[in-house]
Amino acid sequence: MSRFAEVLGRLAATIEARKGADAASSYTAQLLADPARAAKKLGEEAVEAVIAAAQGDREALAAESADLIYHWLVALAAAGVSLDEVAAKLEAREGTSGLAEKASRPKP
Repeated sequence: MSRFAEVLGRLAATIEARKGADAASSYTAQLLADPARAAKKLGEEAVEAVIAAAQGDREALAAESADLIYHWLVALAAAGVSLDEVAAKLEAREGTSGLAEKASRPKP
């Protein structure tokens, strides 16, 4: 298993353990108790990662990516979406061209 996967697994477990924790003592518990706030924070971190990438700032991109991944995991947990569900979506797309996959999506 890659170092990233190991860290991701530990972080996901820590977030899961914060469900129902006292929001006064845990930022993660605060976000889990307010899925809309968790989603907003996810969006903010995504924008910050985009800015760092566009500026070519490797250090900032690594730091903002860590923030983004943390908030993504919290948003998933707050919505009750498991990493296995995300993995299933990724597995279903394996071997499919990204262009073909996008073209197959229903049009709004």
